[in-house]
Amino acid sequence: MGRETGRAMVWTAIDTPLEPREYPLPEVEDDAILVKISMACICGSDLHTYKGEFSGRLKPSREKPVIMGHEMCGRVYRMGRNVKTDYLGRPLKEGDRIIYSYFSPCGKCWACVTGAAPCPTKLRFRGTSEEFPHFRGAFGEYYYLNRGQWIFKVPDELPDESVAPVNCALSTVTYGMHRVRVPLEGTVLVQGAGGLGLSAAAVAKEMGAAQVIVIDRVAERLQLSRSFGADETIDMNDYPTPEARLDRVMQLTGGRGADIAVEVVGRPEVVAEGLEMLRPSGTYLTMGLVTGGLISHLDMEKVVHKALTIVGSGNYAPWTMPKVLDMLVRTRDKYPFDKLVSHKFKLAEINEAIQQSLAGKVVRAGIVPD
Repeated sequence: MGRETGRAMVWTAIDTPLEPREYPLPEVEDDAILVKISMACICGSDLHTYKGEFSGRLKPSREKPVIMGHEMCGRVYRMGRNVKTDYLGRPLKEGDRIIYSYFSPCGKCWACVTGAAPCPTKLRFRGTSEEFPHFRGAFGEYYYLNRGQWIFKVPDELPDESVAPVNCALSTVTYGMHRVRVPLEGTVLVQGAGGLGLSAAAVAKEMGAAQVIVIDRVAERLQLSRSFGADETIDMNDYPTPEARLDRVMQLTGGRGADIAVEVVGRPEVVAEGLEMLRPSGTYLTMGLVTGGLISHLDMEKVVHKALTIVGSGNYAPWTMPKVLDMLVRTRDKYPFDKLVSHKFKLAEINEAIQQSLAGKVVRAGIVPD
C-alpha cells in the first residue's frame, strides 16, 4: 500500500493563480496533530499576501512555494502520542472537531513573558510546502498543528460556517474590543462591514453598547449588518464626503460623537475621519491596517485637545477562542454568524474565490474539500 497523500493549492508567485500540488502526509510528531480541514476562509490579509502587499513576509518562488491561508477549522486526523486533551483539559480523540490558533507565541521572549505585545516570532512555523510537514496553510486538505498552537474542541451545534472564522476574524475582533472596554450604554462606530466589521457590531452589542453605527459603501453588507446588531448604517453612496458622514454621526449621537470607533476596512485615509467622529476622550481601535506603507496623515492637535486614545490590536490571547465559541452557542438564534461565509467554493476553485474576494463580491469566501 502506498503512502497517503493530500492535496493543496500552493502560491508560487505574487499575483499569480495558485497551483494544485500533492504531498505525502507527514509522520505526526509526539506533541503534534494532523488536522483534516473541513472549511477554510479567505481573509483580507490573505488577499494582501496574494498581492504581495506584506513587506518581508511569505515571499514565494517556484522553488519554494507556500500554502496560504490561516482561517480554518477541521477534525483531528492523527495525534501525537503525547496529546491527550485540548487546552481546556477536555479529552481529545481522532475525529473530534477542533478550532486552533494559526500562530504560536514562543512563550520565552520579553513580549510573551510580560504579555505586553504580540510575540515577534509567532509565525515562525510558516514555511515552504516543499519541506516537512508540508501542510502549513489552510488552502489544502490537511493542516499540521505544532505544540504551542492553542486547540479547543468545537460544540456540535455550531456549523463550520460559524466556526471557521473563529481563529482569525472573530477572535481578533473580540480581543481588540476587550482591550478598549466598550462602555455600557455607549456608542460604537464601525468603519467597514466585511467579516471583521460584522463581527465587531455583534461583539459590541454583546459587550453592552447601546448604539452601533456601521459605515460601508456596499448596500448588501450594510443590510446584513442590521442582523449583526447595527442600529444605524451610513451608506457612503448617500453620504459621499467625510464632512457629510461626520454630520450624520453627530446627528445620530446627539452632537457628542462616538465613544469608540473601530477601523476594520484596511484603508489609512479613514483614520482621520474616524478620529473626527469620536467624542472627547473617545477611543480609536484599528485592526484592519495590517500591511506596510499605509500612511495616515493626522491632525495631532485634535488628538491632544480631545484627549483621544488610539489603540492598535492584532491577534489575540488563548482565552479568546473558547469565549468566542461560548458566545456563538449562546447567540446562535440572535446573530447569523453562519452568514459571514457568504459564498462557498471547492478547493480546486480557489482562484475564482480569490478573484471574487478581491472584487468585493463576497463577505467571506469559504473553501471546502472537493
